[in-house]
Amino acid sequence: MTTEFTLSIFEPNSLLPHRAGIAGLALALSEINLDHSPVAWEINDDEVILSWDILDRDAVKFLLSNTYILQDGYLDVPAMKLDQQGKYAFTQGVTTTFLQHNQQRKLGDTLTKSFLIEDGQPEISISYKPITSCYYLGDLKEAFSPKTGAFKGAISLKGHHLPGLEECFVNGTYKETPQGYLALLFLPLACGYYELPGRRSALVIPEVIHLKQWLKQRLQLSQKVAQKLSKQDEKLLQRSYQNYQSSGAAEAALYFLLQERILEDALSSRVQYCEVYQLGKQAWNKQSYPKQAVCRVNVNDGILSLYRSAYYLFPSKIRKKKDGGYWLATSTVLPWISQNLIQQHPWHAGFFEFWKANELYERKGLIKMTQYLNDDEQILFDAVQGAFRIFLRGQNQQAQNQGRPLDYSQVTDKVIYRLQRPSTQQEFATALVDFLSQYRSKAAKGSGPQIFQWLHREANWKQARDLSLLAVATYQGKGSDGEDDKTQEDMEPAEINV
Repeated sequence: MTTEFTLSIFEPNSLLPHRAGIAGLALALSEINLDHSPVAWEINDDEVILSWDILDRDAVKFLLSNTYILQDGYLDVPAMKLDQQGKYAFTQGVTTTFLQHNQQRKLGDTLTKSFLIEDGQPEISISYKPITSCYYLGDLKEAFSPKTGAFKGAISLKGHHLPGLEECFVNGTYKETPQGYLALLFLPLACGYYELPGRRSALVIPEVIHLKQWLKQRLQLSQKVAQKLSKQDEKLLQRSYQNYQSSGAAEAALYFLLQERILEDALSSRVQYCEVYQLGKQAWNKQSYPKQAVCRVNVNDGILSLYRSAYYLFPSKIRKKKDGGYWLATSTVLPWISQNLIQQHPWHAGFFEFWKANELYERKGLIKMTQYLNDDEQILFDAVQGAFRIFLRGQNQQAQNQGRPLDYSQVTDKVIYRLQRPSTQQEFATALVDFLSQYRSKAAKGSGPQIFQWLHREANWKQARDLSLLAVATYQGKGSDGEDDKTQEDMEPAEINV
């Protein structure tokens, strides 16, 4: 008797993970030799059709054994054509998300591995536990009848299918159909995985609306088909240890979507959005990584272009450990910018709060990011920087008269405190107008009406405060001798008093 399953990405009851899982199944099938398979299949634009004449259990185990392979402590997927760093990233990603529970995988003793991130840079050393067994290569006993080997009508799911899924103590476990269960078994192949600071993880699940186009793009990526890509884009598409590290969940989603855009060659089949799951320890659950947040990210080309610029301006850097080894440090500015972008806010929104909470060591990148201010933002920004330039000139002259060097950090703090102290719209408007009036500059000439709009509209004044502080923090100018003024970017981190 022949069994046939049709898995459609447009099935009314399917969720985003199901659709991505069907895409993952299509990718897995692309690596299996159809002539020597007990399972037959057909892949259309929106569905995968499977059929077999053997037991359901045996058919599924055949597909899984040809999809997931345990080798040298890694969980490998032949269809993804991963190198050593890619295997490490995929294994760590899956074992901290889909296979995070001890019942779903077994790990060996801790090993040390070294990876080269950049040519000419020292290797970084990492500790990891090799994987020795996993759910996908197990008996799957909850899915099949022990007597007949056929699918059960309703299959109980836990967190190994949907990370962070918790059992409801009133209604029991989540129930899935055989079609839905089968799709979720291959979901890991379609996802993006990222390690976040603070022992957290991010899982990104894409929207898939055209199976054949998605599969074509994935094969191009895995087979490294020659494309007219810049070296930067080629590096960005690599599955490497560096690309597995992310500064935050929002940044992980934008990075994943940027990779999708680089691969896309047909506007009609674009990945329009993705969902990012942030997983981490909870006070009430110390054993696993439940969901801390779930966010749907839908952005346009303009936002992705802005993110791409920020990504290159705030790169990860190799740092030396106290014990003599090296590690990869991620940016503190990039997650803040990324969070603003996915919320459709200006990239600099909330700089007031960000400045208070973080020491600013990435000032050069922020200076370059200010080129992406719009015309209205630029007017206020230039006016504040012009006033600060006049103020700084006076402070420098005073220091010369007293025979001492200018303490740039101290005089900057004076202005920052002056603009940071007001907590209401009226107080800030008064402080800023006083500052611009006291230190008049050519940049502020003729911009009174625009500045008035910034200060006296309730929705604008906090953004005006962000821009004003950003203008001071990113100021760079010329001294009287034509040389660059000494600014925070010239100092060691220990010198900076934010």
